[in-house]
Amino acid sequence: MPRAARPTPALAPAGDAPLTSLRGCGPALAEKLATRGLSTVQDLWLQLPRGYEDRTKIVPIRELQAGAAAQVEGVVEAVEKGFRYRPMLKVAISDDSHGTLVLRFFHFRAAQVAQFQPGTRLRCYGTPRLGPQGLEIVHPSYRVVEPDEALGSVLDPVYPQIEGVAPATLRRLIGLAVDRLPPDAALELLPVEWWADLGLPSLHEALVTVHRPQAGDDIPALLSGRHPAQRRLALEELLAHHLSLRGQRRAHRAHAAPALRDARLANALRDGLPFRLTGAQARVFAEVARDLAQPVPMLRLVQGDVGSGKTVVAAMAALLAVGDGQQAALMAPTELLAEQHLVNLRGWLEPLGVRVAWLAGKVTGKARAKVLAEVASGEAQVVVGTHALMQEGVAFHDLALAIVDEQHRFGVHQRLALVDKGPRARGNVPHQLVMTATPIPRTLAMAAYADLDVSTIDELPPGRTPVTTVVLGADRRPELVERIRRACAEGRQAYWVCTLIDESDEVVARAAQTTFDELTAQLPELRLGFVHGRMRPAEKQAAMLAFKNGDIDLLVATTVIEVGVDVPNASLMIIENAERLGLSQLHQLRGRVGRGSAQSSCVLLYQPPLSQMARERLATMRETNDGFVIAERDLELRGPGELLGTRQTGLAEFRVADLTRDADLMPRVQLLGERIAERAPQLGGRIVARWVGGAVRYASA
Repeated sequence: MPRAARPTPALAPAGDAPLTSLRGCGPALAEKLATRGLSTVQDLWLQLPRGYEDRTKIVPIRELQAGAAAQVEGVVEAVEKGFRYRPMLKVAISDDSHGTLVLRFFHFRAAQVAQFQPGTRLRCYGTPRLGPQGLEIVHPSYRVVEPDEALGSVLDPVYPQIEGVAPATLRRLIGLAVDRLPPDAALELLPVEWWADLGLPSLHEALVTVHRPQAGDDIPALLSGRHPAQRRLALEELLAHHLSLRGQRRAHRAHAAPALRDARLANALRDGLPFRLTGAQARVFAEVARDLAQPVPMLRLVQGDVGSGKTVVAAMAALLAVGDGQQAALMAPTELLAEQHLVNLRGWLEPLGVRVAWLAGKVTGKARAKVLAEVASGEAQVVVGTHALMQEGVAFHDLALAIVDEQHRFGVHQRLALVDKGPRARGNVPHQLVMTATPIPRTLAMAAYADLDVSTIDELPPGRTPVTTVVLGADRRPELVERIRRACAEGRQAYWVCTLIDESDEVVARAAQTTFDELTAQLPELRLGFVHGRMRPAEKQAAMLAFKNGDIDLLVATTVIEVGVDVPNASLMIIENAERLGLSQLHQLRGRVGRGSAQSSCVLLYQPPLSQMARERLATMRETNDGFVIAERDLELRGPGELLGTRQTGLAEFRVADLTRDADLMPRVQLLGERIAERAPQLGGRIVARWVGGAVRYASA
């Protein structure tokens, strides 16, 4: 960091002031704002607009387009009040372009109706839509104006709504806060050299531009979030969250963890396997073993495509804990997946004399009491289960390694709960190994998992054949029925996946129940099974087990099988209404086939017409089997929240940054994070305090 950088307070004095110091903000209003984390003037500086309304020009009514927000001005021609199904007020206005527009209100007061006298001039803003009598705007913002009344000269910011606070009140308070912005010298935390070469403005200029854009500013850039002012704010916000995650990691690693170095059992498992580890598996296990040998907690994410062999690596890691006389726990999001792990681990570990226990919601009564006693005494050396592992009554004797599968399906608090099961009384916390079969694009991993080291199993075991993917319209269903008949006659098995359980009028999709009934009638010689999310776990388990054992030829299912059992004999996957699913989910489903040596196929059935995004998704699936390519494309198309499950991961909801749009800033963010950590850690604390504040939600997750 340049020597010229001087310490700056985390909160400039003007920003540190409470909201009640602003005119018109009393204790009651301040309390409502505090529920959204807004308690100081600086918090309002960083309460950024989610969009803008352009009231700097009037659009002739004849030139209005449905779906495009605009401001119009016209004279009231007619007013109609009705109570057909609910109260309704319609006001027709016209202008010099000889166009007519209907303003429609469902909530109105008598005083409002009195305003709309024929001949009154109104200036209205809203988004037109096609109505019964042409274009209309529902609940526009409007005011009565005089002829030739001046237009505004700046865009109007639109802020995120806060319950109990009128938008106009919030806009006024933020305006007062922006008036108090100090000059650059008192506000700036980052040295000029860190952002000027990107063509970005100072923080003061960026905040003023974002809150008060002028008519001459690049409006399209502002509306798309790509204006240099927004990029400047995004850079600092991404840096703050990056530093926050690094800080959490540092706090976690300040704890002690048991050093696990006895590799005899792990080596015995490796040497006794009926297959050789791939080079990628061996490399990742070496990385895990190196971490576990240290007396500080491991925090490692192992990502690998469907079927890449992550469970074997997890089993060998668990044996490092057992070899040292301690316990390991493996937690999976569903009983189905947890039970698959149980079968694999018992098959590999019990011949080595290792006791593997099973703890899920359906383990009850005396059986549950027995397992809990074994876990508490240490007799159970490896414990496999669902979120039941984290319940209060579960006490481990000496948990040294917590393995979490499909991390994005768990909340970070759930991951923490398992970590808390470690022997903290001795000052130790367990090591953590997090696994995911949803490949995470590098830029997203840099932002969302900066607190974890990332290992990648980027090689499939030999014998796995690439799955051929074809895309067909729904009118080709009869051909597919014949294809299933032929495949099953050859001794193979097939999946038919539907996206709904029951028929729905709202969505054009064939329900799983209807499909099951139709296929049963069309394929009387085959044994059909049916699995969906509303079934009891025992019924679902029985159907999946029957399919795995070869007692079912064709399994009709909803997407519950996305993370499911391994059936090497299944070679055909049909996904109905594939246009309704995201890329990662399609890839997970496709991964259910191609697990044996037979040539496998995945058929994506779609219901035309296709949207542009659906067309791109299906084309990507046809072009590649590479989970990482698919994840990158999914990030572009859907954004990080959907890809990771934002609420579940604890991934922060950013004020201005967008991990897809601003991905190119992440290498700079990582570089700056390293500079700050090495040379100016106090500066990092001030940046985190400004953008994240007390909301460092998951300190040790």
